[in-house]
Amino acid sequence: MKTLNETTQQSTRAGRYGKDFGGQYIPETLMTELEKVTKAFNDLKDNPEFKAELNDLLVNYANRPSLLYYAKNMTEDLGGAKIYLKREDLNHTGAHKINNVIGQALLAKHLGKKRLIAETGAGQHGVATATIAALMGMDCEIFMGKEDTDRQKLNVYRMELLGAKVHPVTSGSMVLKDAVNATLQEWASRSDDTFYVLGSAVGPAPFPEMVKHFQSVISTESKQQLQAKETRLPDMVVACVGGGSNAIGSFAAYIDDPSVQLVGVEAAGKGVEAAGKGVDTDRTAATIERGSVGIFHGMKSLFMQNEDGQIDPVYSISAGLDYPGVGPEHAALAQEGRAQYVGITDDEAVEAFTYIAKQEGIVAAIESCHAIAYVEKIAPQMAKDQIIICTLSGRGDKDVASIAKYKGVDVDE
Repeated sequence: MKTLNETTQQSTRAGRYGKDFGGQYIPETLMTELEKVTKAFNDLKDNPEFKAELNDLLVNYANRPSLLYYAKNMTEDLGGAKIYLKREDLNHTGAHKINNVIGQALLAKHLGKKRLIAETGAGQHGVATATIAALMGMDCEIFMGKEDTDRQKLNVYRMELLGAKVHPVTSGSMVLKDAVNATLQEWASRSDDTFYVLGSAVGPAPFPEMVKHFQSVISTESKQQLQAKETRLPDMVVACVGGGSNAIGSFAAYIDDPSVQLVGVEAAGKGVEAAGKGVDTDRTAATIERGSVGIFHGMKSLFMQNEDGQIDPVYSISAGLDYPGVGPEHAALAQEGRAQYVGITDDEAVEAFTYIAKQEGIVAAIESCHAIAYVEKIAPQMAKDQIIICTLSGRGDKDVASIAKYKGVDVDE
């Protein structure tokens, strides 16, 4: 019997990016539901009443606009480009995930759904979904790889505190890709009253477009904020990339501005010298650098896979970045040369975790610290009159215990 991901329908041009990526590759049982979601999104995204409802929640619940913070200490220490941090970590629930979740939950409400389900890796998307479900009086169930529930116990408890049921997924590698599989299977079996709130810019159309639309508030704001502060565009925008939701939101308003360099930072693992893990081995999550074209989770994109098309295990210290694929628009941006994608190792990310804490008094998510580590490298190579915007996708409370353990320090969780 074919699995959910093997049973595919040939995609049309719907939701295509570039020459090769995107589309809808899903079982027939979900096509009708996807059509309903697509129609609702297209009908509502520009509807004045829907936009007003969304904006009210973003401003009065999620705490937007998020701060564009001039990192004076980092700028002076690194001695190159001026560094601004887009502070998504200051949003309600502590990450960028809330932007997209509010939008999708409103769609679910307009479709008459009573139950939200979601996958999560680091737990931030699960927390955001559980939060909105509580606010809107909806049932909520979260699917999370067993390995991730173990290393993100705090977020598991937060989700349960908010009233969600958390399902530890024990199939496969027990990480994010397996959580996505489980959530898709659940949605296929119960779509009548259930909406799948997909957390990253991945999956069958319209999810990549929908996530980009709701996350584009990040770059729409940063563009306006930097104009107010510096009366110009940035020279570079940097964001970490797993599936790619915070990055595509950070890039969106700048894609048509060719003077702005877009840099996505992937998880490269522990480095070649460390126990066979790193971007030059088979144990990495640097999908754009190492992946190949394939079909998985309802989309055509780049994936870490073997010659037979079977998805390979991936590795990262970050539960939010160890996804074996990347959103189809990121794949297209890389293919077209519009965006650059680079790898940062565990050690470099952990060093950046300490660096930004000591320099700016900010405890940032280990995901975001991959982007900070790249800024540490590139800023000194740039002129002092150049500007970098780096997105801090989330706060690092959830990571403190695991980073301490990584560094050999015992912390009572």
